[in-house]
Amino acid sequence: MVTEITKGIKVTVETEYQPAYSSPSQYHYVFTYKVTIENQSENTIQLLRRHWHIHDAGFISREVEGEGVVGQQPILEPSQYHQYVSGCNLKSGLGKMHGTYLMERIVDGHRFEVTIPEFNMVAPFKLN
Repeated sequence: MVTEITKGIKVTVETEYQPAYSSPSQYHYVFTYKVTIENQSENTIQLLRRHWHIHDAGFISREVEGEGVVGQQPILEPSQYHQYVSGCNLKSGLGKMHGTYLMERIVDGHRFEVTIPEFNMVAPFKLN
């Protein structure tokens, strides 16, 4: 589990390898990640966009950018949190992700970026 706090917004990520959906012999490794976004600031905020950098060991890195997270643009009052689960496919079984969320303060429309901490995705048998 990794955590980062930016401007009062705490982002925590937990990853898990999914062997039932993976096929290592075909270079297909599936990971899920659970993200918790907690508003520790004094303002109501809304998550507008996400921007991910995905690094797959030995393969070309890629970026994913778009609106919201899993089809939502949650609004968080102070001390509220939002959790979601998403996934990532890798070819190598070893990788990492990091990125940013674009947030907006509801009171004045001020937009700011929140860091998504870097996290590793490693198929357990790759550690040997």
